[in-house]
Amino acid sequence: MSNPAKSIRIGTMVSASSGKAADRIGEIADLGFESFEPFFWQTTNGQDLAELGKRSKDAIGDRDITISTIGMFGNPLEDEEMDRQTLQGWKDCIDNAHHFGATCVAGFTGRIRNKPLTDSLPQYKKVWSELAKRAADKGVKIAFENCAMDGNWATGDWNIAHNPDAWELMFNETPDDNIGLEWEPCHQMVYLIDPLPQVRKWAKKIFHVHGKDATIRWDVIREHGIFGKEKFVFMRTPGFGDSNWTDIISELRLAGWSGSIDIEGWHDPVYRGELEMTGQIHALNHLRNCRGGDYVAIAG
Repeated sequence: MSNPAKSIRIGTMVSASSGKAADRIGEIADLGFESFEPFFWQTTNGQDLAELGKRSKDAIGDRDITISTIGMFGNPLEDEEMDRQTLQGWKDCIDNAHHFGATCVAGFTGRIRNKPLTDSLPQYKKVWSELAKRAADKGVKIAFENCAMDGNWATGDWNIAHNPDAWELMFNETPDDNIGLEWEPCHQMVYLIDPLPQVRKWAKKIFHVHGKDATIRWDVIREHGIFGKEKFVFMRTPGFGDSNWTDIISELRLAGWSGSIDIEGWHDPVYRGELEMTGQIHALNHLRNCRGGDYVAIAG
Protein backbone atom coordinates (compact mmCIF):
# COMPACT_ATOMS: atom_id res chain seq x y z
CA MET A 1 0.00 0.00 0.00
CA SER A 2 1.33 3.46 -0.87
CA ASN A 3 1.91 5.94 1.91
CA PRO A 4 0.50 9.39 1.06
CA ALA A 5 2.40 10.90 3.98
CA LYS A 6 5.59 10.25 2.04
CA SER A 7 4.59 12.59 -0.76
CA ILE A 8 6.85 14.77 1.39
CA ARG A 9 9.91 12.75 2.37
CA ILE A 10 12.35 13.47 5.17
CA GLY A 11 15.99 12.72 4.41
CA THR A 12 19.50 14.06 4.78
CA MET A 13 22.45 15.40 2.80
CA VAL A 14 25.53 13.29 2.06
CA SER A 15 28.86 14.75 0.96
CA ALA A 16 29.89 13.43 -2.45
CA SER A 17 33.13 15.38 -2.93
CA SER A 18 35.43 12.72 -1.47
CA GLY A 19 34.12 9.83 -3.55
CA LYS A 20 32.58 8.08 -0.55
CA ALA A 21 28.96 9.17 -0.96
CA ALA A 22 27.69 5.68 -1.79
CA ASP A 23 29.56 4.21 1.19
CA ARG A 24 28.04 6.81 3.49
CA ILE A 25 24.56 6.11 2.15
CA GLY A 26 25.09 2.43 2.91
CA GLU A 27 26.24 3.24 6.44
CA ILE A 28 23.16 5.26 7.39
CA ALA A 29 20.47 3.82 5.12
CA ASP A 30 18.83 1.89 7.96
CA LEU A 31 18.50 4.87 10.32
CA GLY A 32 15.11 5.86 8.93
CA PHE A 33 15.95 8.50 6.33
CA GLU A 34 13.53 8.47 3.39
CA SER A 35 15.74 10.35 0.92
CA PHE A 36 19.31 11.48 0.35
CA GLU A 37 20.88 14.50 -1.34
CA PRO A 38 24.46 13.74 -2.44
CA PHE A 39 26.26 17.06 -2.89
CA PHE A 40 29.56 18.36 -4.24
CA TRP A 41 31.54 21.36 -3.00
CA GLN A 42 32.84 23.38 -5.99
CA THR A 43 34.08 20.36 -7.98
CA THR A 44 33.20 16.75 -8.68
CA ASN A 45 36.94 15.95 -8.51
CA GLY A 46 36.66 14.15 -11.82
CA GLN A 47 34.36 11.44 -10.51
CA ASP A 48 32.37 9.27 -12.92
CA LEU A 49 28.89 10.47 -11.97
CA ALA A 50 27.09 7.73 -13.85
CA GLU A 51 29.03 5.16 -11.87
CA LEU A 52 28.53 7.07 -8.60
CA GLY A 53 24.82 7.22 -9.25
CA LYS A 54 24.69 3.48 -9.81
CA ARG A 55 26.67 2.78 -6.63
CA SER A 56 24.42 5.14 -4.66
CA LYS A 57 21.30 3.35 -5.86
CA ASP A 58 22.91 -0.01 -5.15
CA ALA A 59 23.67 1.17 -1.59
CA ILE A 60 19.99 1.98 -1.14
CA GLY A 61 18.99 -1.41 -2.53
CA ASP A 62 15.33 -2.29 -2.11
CA ARG A 63 14.74 0.19 0.73
CA ASP A 64 12.01 2.79 0.26
CA ILE A 65 14.52 5.64 -0.13
CA THR A 66 14.81 8.12 -2.99
CA ILE A 67 17.36 10.59 -4.33
CA SER A 68 15.36 13.46 -5.76
CA THR A 69 18.10 16.08 -5.78
CA ILE A 70 21.88 16.27 -6.13
CA GLY A 71 23.85 19.35 -5.11
CA MET A 72 26.64 21.33 -6.81
CA PHE A 73 27.77 24.25 -4.65
CA GLY A 74 30.26 26.82 -5.95
CA ASN A 75 30.46 29.94 -8.11
CA PRO A 76 29.84 29.16 -11.80
CA LEU A 77 29.61 32.83 -12.85
CA GLU A 78 33.27 33.79 -12.46
CA ASP A 79 36.27 32.57 -14.46
CA GLU A 80 38.89 31.31 -12.02
CA GLU A 81 39.94 27.66 -12.38
CA MET A 82 37.68 26.43 -9.58
CA ASP A 83 34.77 28.45 -10.96
CA ARG A 84 35.20 26.70 -14.31
CA GLN A 85 35.21 23.36 -12.49
CA THR A 86 31.98 24.35 -10.75
CA LEU A 87 30.34 25.23 -14.07
CA GLN A 88 31.47 21.92 -15.56
CA GLY A 89 30.21 20.20 -12.42
CA TRP A 90 26.76 21.68 -13.00
CA LYS A 91 26.75 20.38 -16.57
CA ASP A 92 27.87 16.93 -15.43
CA CYS A 93 25.28 16.81 -12.64
CA ILE A 94 22.51 17.82 -15.02
CA ASP A 95 23.60 15.24 -17.59
CA ASN A 96 23.89 12.44 -15.02
CA ALA A 97 21.07 13.20 -12.56
CA HIS A 98 19.01 10.33 -13.97
CA HIS A 99 21.68 7.83 -12.90
CA PHE A 100 20.85 8.78 -9.29
CA GLY A 101 17.12 8.75 -9.96
CA ALA A 102 17.20 12.52 -9.38
CA THR A 103 15.10 15.11 -11.18
CA CYS A 104 16.68 18.23 -9.64
CA VAL A 105 20.16 19.73 -9.30
CA ALA A 106 20.64 22.37 -6.60
CA GLY A 107 23.30 24.87 -5.58
CA PHE A 108 24.27 28.54 -5.65
CA THR A 109 23.70 30.91 -8.56
CA GLY A 110 27.24 32.20 -8.37
CA ARG A 111 28.08 35.89 -8.19
CA ILE A 112 30.38 38.53 -9.63
CA ARG A 113 32.63 38.84 -6.62
CA ASN A 114 32.66 41.93 -4.41
CA LYS A 115 30.10 43.75 -6.57
CA PRO A 116 26.51 44.79 -5.85
CA LEU A 117 24.04 41.98 -6.40
CA THR A 118 22.49 43.57 -9.49
CA ASP A 119 25.88 43.60 -11.25
CA SER A 120 25.65 39.79 -11.44
CA LEU A 121 22.36 39.71 -13.36
CA PRO A 122 23.76 39.87 -16.93
CA GLN A 123 26.17 36.98 -16.31
CA TYR A 124 23.51 35.14 -14.33
CA LYS A 125 21.15 35.36 -17.32
CA LYS A 126 23.83 34.24 -19.76
CA VAL A 127 24.95 31.19 -17.77
CA TRP A 128 21.64 30.03 -16.36
CA SER A 129 19.56 30.47 -19.50
CA GLU A 130 21.90 28.00 -21.18
CA LEU A 131 21.92 25.60 -18.22
CA ALA A 132 18.13 25.81 -17.90
CA LYS A 133 17.74 24.67 -21.50
CA ARG A 134 20.27 21.89 -20.99
CA ALA A 135 18.34 20.75 -17.92
CA ALA A 136 14.91 21.05 -19.53
CA ASP A 137 16.04 18.83 -22.39
CA LYS A 138 16.76 16.14 -19.78
CA GLY A 139 13.68 16.68 -17.61
CA VAL A 140 15.76 18.20 -14.81
CA LYS A 141 14.92 21.17 -12.58
CA ILE A 142 17.47 23.66 -11.22
CA ALA A 143 17.07 24.87 -7.62
CA PHE A 144 19.02 27.70 -5.99
CA GLU A 145 19.67 27.53 -2.26
CA ASN A 146 18.65 30.72 -0.44
CA CYS A 147 22.00 30.99 1.35
CA ALA A 148 23.87 34.31 1.46
CA MET A 149 27.26 32.77 2.31
CA ASP A 150 27.93 35.96 4.31
CA GLY A 151 27.12 38.13 1.31
CA ASN A 152 24.51 40.87 1.11
CA TRP A 153 22.99 43.19 -1.47
CA ALA A 154 26.15 45.29 -1.73
CA THR A 155 28.82 42.60 -1.92
CA GLY A 156 29.48 38.85 -1.78
CA ASP A 157 31.32 35.92 -3.30
CA TRP A 158 28.92 33.04 -3.95
CA ASN A 159 25.21 33.55 -4.41
CA ILE A 160 22.55 36.12 -5.23
CA ALA A 161 19.50 33.94 -4.41
CA HIS A 162 19.40 34.80 -0.70
CA ASN A 163 16.70 37.46 -0.68
CA PRO A 164 13.14 37.52 -2.04
CA ASP A 165 13.84 40.82 -3.81
CA ALA A 166 16.65 39.03 -5.63
CA TRP A 167 14.32 36.16 -6.54
CA GLU A 168 12.06 38.63 -8.31
CA LEU A 169 15.01 39.91 -10.34
CA MET A 170 16.37 36.43 -11.08
CA PHE A 171 13.11 34.91 -12.24
CA ASN A 172 12.53 37.94 -14.45
CA GLU A 173 15.90 37.27 -16.13
CA THR A 174 15.27 33.51 -16.36
CA PRO A 175 11.50 32.91 -16.55
CA ASP A 176 12.13 29.24 -17.27
CA ASP A 177 9.66 26.90 -15.56
CA ASN A 178 12.48 24.60 -14.44
CA ILE A 179 14.41 27.25 -12.48
CA GLY A 180 13.40 27.63 -8.84
CA LEU A 181 14.55 27.45 -5.23
CA GLU A 182 16.13 25.04 -2.80
CA TRP A 183 14.47 26.74 0.15
CA GLU A 184 15.01 26.58 3.87
CA PRO A 185 13.77 28.77 6.74
CA CYS A 186 17.19 29.11 8.38
CA HIS A 187 18.72 31.36 5.74
CA GLN A 188 15.84 33.80 6.04
CA MET A 189 15.79 33.81 9.83
CA VAL A 190 19.48 34.68 10.15
CA TYR A 191 18.56 37.98 8.46
CA LEU A 192 15.41 38.36 10.57
CA ILE A 193 13.04 37.60 7.68
CA ASP A 194 9.86 35.70 8.57
CA PRO A 195 10.12 32.49 6.51
CA LEU A 196 6.53 31.24 6.70
CA PRO A 197 4.85 33.76 4.34
CA GLN A 198 7.46 32.82 1.73
CA VAL A 199 6.07 29.29 1.54
CA ARG A 200 2.64 30.61 0.63
CA LYS A 201 3.99 33.09 -1.91
CA TRP A 202 6.76 31.04 -3.51
CA ALA A 203 5.59 27.42 -3.18
CA LYS A 204 5.38 26.96 -6.95
CA LYS A 205 9.07 27.91 -7.23
CA ILE A 206 10.25 25.71 -4.34
CA PHE A 207 11.66 22.54 -5.90
CA HIS A 208 13.57 21.19 -2.90
CA VAL A 209 13.72 21.98 0.82
CA HIS A 210 16.69 21.86 3.18
CA GLY A 211 15.96 20.84 6.74
CA LYS A 212 17.84 23.54 8.62
CA ASP A 213 16.60 25.89 11.31
CA ALA A 214 17.75 28.84 13.39
CA THR A 215 17.48 30.13 16.94
CA ILE A 216 17.17 33.92 17.19
CA ARG A 217 18.28 35.43 20.48
CA TRP A 218 15.88 38.34 20.66
CA ASP A 219 17.17 39.31 24.11
CA VAL A 220 20.66 39.76 22.64
CA ILE A 221 19.27 41.85 19.76
CA ARG A 222 17.39 44.11 22.16
CA GLU A 223 20.47 44.63 24.32
CA HIS A 224 23.38 44.47 21.85
CA GLY A 225 21.86 44.77 18.37
CA ILE A 226 23.01 42.66 15.43
CA PHE A 227 26.47 44.18 14.93
CA GLY A 228 27.81 43.76 18.45
CA LYS A 229 30.16 41.17 19.92
CA GLU A 230 27.34 38.88 21.14
CA LYS A 231 26.08 36.30 18.66
CA PHE A 232 22.41 37.01 18.00
CA VAL A 233 21.46 33.96 15.90
CA PHE A 234 22.53 30.32 15.56
CA MET A 235 21.92 27.93 12.69
CA ARG A 236 20.25 24.83 14.12
CA THR A 237 19.22 21.32 13.23
CA PRO A 238 15.39 21.07 12.95
CA GLY A 239 13.76 20.37 16.28
CA PHE A 240 16.19 22.62 18.14
CA GLY A 241 15.34 25.97 16.50
CA ASP A 242 12.48 28.45 16.28
CA SER A 243 10.73 27.33 13.07
CA ASN A 244 7.23 25.92 13.23
CA TRP A 245 7.81 22.99 10.88
CA THR A 246 4.23 21.81 11.38
CA ASP A 247 3.02 25.03 9.78
CA ILE A 248 5.73 24.96 7.08
CA ILE A 249 4.82 21.42 6.01
CA SER A 250 1.09 22.19 6.23
CA GLU A 251 1.56 25.20 3.94
CA LEU A 252 3.56 23.08 1.51
CA ARG A 253 0.78 20.48 1.47
CA LEU A 254 -1.90 23.15 1.00
CA ALA A 255 0.06 24.36 -2.03
CA GLY A 256 0.07 20.82 -3.45
CA TRP A 257 3.81 20.50 -2.95
CA SER A 258 5.58 17.16 -2.97
CA GLY A 259 9.27 16.37 -2.71
CA SER A 260 12.01 15.93 -0.15
CA ILE A 261 13.07 17.85 2.92
CA ASP A 262 16.72 16.83 3.28
CA ILE A 263 18.36 17.71 6.59
CA GLU A 264 21.45 19.88 6.34
CA GLY A 265 23.51 19.15 9.42
CA TRP A 266 26.97 20.28 10.55
CA HIS A 267 25.86 23.76 11.65
CA ASP A 268 24.27 23.26 15.07
CA PRO A 269 26.50 24.68 17.83
CA VAL A 270 25.37 21.96 20.27
CA TYR A 271 24.55 18.83 18.23
CA ARG A 272 27.77 18.52 16.28
CA GLY A 273 30.87 16.36 16.31
CA GLU A 274 30.06 13.20 18.25
CA LEU A 275 26.45 14.42 18.64
CA GLU A 276 25.93 15.10 14.91
CA MET A 277 23.89 12.01 14.08
CA THR A 278 22.04 12.22 17.41
CA GLY A 279 20.86 15.64 16.30
CA GLN A 280 20.04 14.49 12.78
CA ILE A 281 17.96 11.55 13.97
CA HIS A 282 16.13 13.88 16.35
CA ALA A 283 15.48 16.16 13.36
CA LEU A 284 14.27 13.20 11.29
CA ASN A 285 11.77 12.19 13.97
CA HIS A 286 10.74 15.79 14.62
CA LEU A 287 10.05 16.50 10.95
CA ARG A 288 8.15 13.22 10.56
CA ASN A 289 5.95 14.21 13.50
CA CYS A 290 5.45 17.69 12.02
CA ARG A 291 4.40 15.91 8.82
CA GLY A 292 1.60 14.29 10.80
CA GLY A 293 3.29 11.28 12.37
CA ASP A 294 2.59 7.69 11.36
CA TYR A 295 0.29 7.27 8.39
CA VAL A 296 -3.06 5.72 9.28
CA ALA A 297 -5.03 4.23 6.39
CA ILE A 298 -8.81 4.48 6.41
CA ALA A 299 -10.37 1.07 6.81
CA GLY A 300 -12.20 0.21 3.61
